[in-house]
Amino acid sequence: MDWLRRQEREWRTGWAFALPGFSALAIVMGFPLVYALVMSVSSQTLLHPDLLPLKGLGNFITVMSDPGFWGATWLTVIYSVVTVAGEFVLGLGIALMLNRTVKMKPVYFALLTIPMAMSPVSVALIWRMLLQPNLGIVNHVIQSLGGAPVDWLGNANLALWTMAGIDIWQQVSFVILILAAGLASLPKDPYEAAEVDGATSWQQFWNITLPMLRPVAMITVVIQLINEFRTYDLPYVLTRGGPGTSTEVLSFFAYRRAFLGLSLNEGAAASFALLLIVLAMTVVFFALLERQE
Repeated sequence: MDWLRRQEREWRTGWAFALPGFSALAIVMGFPLVYALVMSVSSQTLLHPDLLPLKGLGNFITVMSDPGFWGATWLTVIYSVVTVAGEFVLGLGIALMLNRTVKMKPVYFALLTIPMAMSPVSVALIWRMLLQPNLGIVNHVIQSLGGAPVDWLGNANLALWTMAGIDIWQQVSFVILILAAGLASLPKDPYEAAEVDGATSWQQFWNITLPMLRPVAMITVVIQLINEFRTYDLPYVLTRGGPGTSTEVLSFFAYRRAFLGLSLNEGAAASFALLLIVLAMTVVFFALLERQE
């Protein structure tokens, strides 16, 4: 009985400490989320501000009947896969090098935090000036080397990849720091045993480092995929979804539908479709992680 009372007292104490935080989350996140859900099944537009009459799933059907929705979804998938793959490969390589470096390691980590500390809007504005076709320093360097200037953000074939490169430049710092922390926490005994057995550096990396680093790597990939799927700042500042719809990711499609198309209800429906995609993706990744463990 004393054990049960102690457990009940600890349970009540835990909830008493957690209740203020849960209340703040409910106010800050819960209310806007519920209101957006109601808006997604309503008739609310900028020209018709009333929620009633409710349309049920009609807004979702209207949005998903638009070929632009599926085009934006596919573009978001491509963009997210490319950026996360680039961030992970580049981040893992740099993290491995930093893990072997002893001198000036704090300086390297300090430099790596600079892009991560910058807001995406600031990064987009800086790179937009650097990549300006006529006055940008990037094209100036290319021309000084004898090349032709490139319209990085105005060419439909280059705009998405340019935006992905800028995203990788900013977000790779986060991946490096997480993977470097994971590498630093790995035990040394397996490596010592592998060296005694004559294993090469590549064999140690493939058979020891990667398997032990897998949980950290999976979580890093999930976090970055979520960030990339909801990317909005870069396409808004750099290209406004253009040229045409070549950089119109799903988040920008929802913005365009809500505010440029004056249909707040359809924009909310598109946003909830994006939320469901991210939730499904997160559940699948964590299920795979638990299965591997």
